[in-house]
Amino acid sequence: MEIKETNIYETDELVGQYCDFQYGDEYFGVTNFAKACAHKAVAYAKETNYSKALDLGCATGYASFELAKTFDYVDGIDYSQAFVNVGRELQRSRHISYTQNGEGEIKTRKEVSIDDFNFGNVSSKVHFSQGDACALAPEFTGYDLIMATNLIDRLYQPHLFLKSIHERLNANGIFVLTSPYTWKEEYTDKEFWVGGYADENGQEITTLNALMDMLGEHFELVAIEDVPFVIRETPRKFQYTISQMSVWKKE
Repeated sequence: MEIKETNIYETDELVGQYCDFQYGDEYFGVTNFAKACAHKAVAYAKETNYSKALDLGCATGYASFELAKTFDYVDGIDYSQAFVNVGRELQRSRHISYTQNGEGEIKTRKEVSIDDFNFGNVSSKVHFSQGDACALAPEFTGYDLIMATNLIDRLYQPHLFLKSIHERLNANGIFVLTSPYTWKEEYTDKEFWVGGYADENGQEITTLNALMDMLGEHFELVAIEDVPFVIRETPRKFQYTISQMSVWKKE
């Protein structure tokens, strides 16, 4: 099984960019993406008992802490060990520092505290792990909510994750999936894309339609909405992206 190269997510530059994305300023009136996703997920999971949640693709951990304001126990898992270490450092020392890009070689050192986000009283409920969404360990199960954020189009074989995710949810559990569906062969061989192509008859297969076929046996699709996000690259260059959130209830 070939696993696509993902070392980019271990670099200091990407760690700094994602720290700024999750813990830094908001831009152009767009709400912090991790915060928005966590709040929406909590609302969609209102009929569960708010016991246990999984934040898969947690990056530097903001949404995991946000979910812990509601849930009794939260697992935050990311493929990048460097990302996971940020969340752990925030738990351990109650602050993190990171480098923000300026013009050219100019860098700015930024620091944030766990108390800036009112995470101090809930951080002990979050448990961070490095892990592979396509091959999660069996102990990651029994969840009321699973939130997989901007993940599937970066997995080497996303069907391995999607075909079995229902097994990790409790009855009536909620699966919240977000993605901009930017399928690229550098991350996922085309044979494993979940939509974003034309079939042998020339019919275009969207990711949402492919997800409905793949998840429909075990889930009811209960909501779809767009969630924008902005990533700062430099003071004058930003990524503006619209992620589609689909919400699935285990039947």
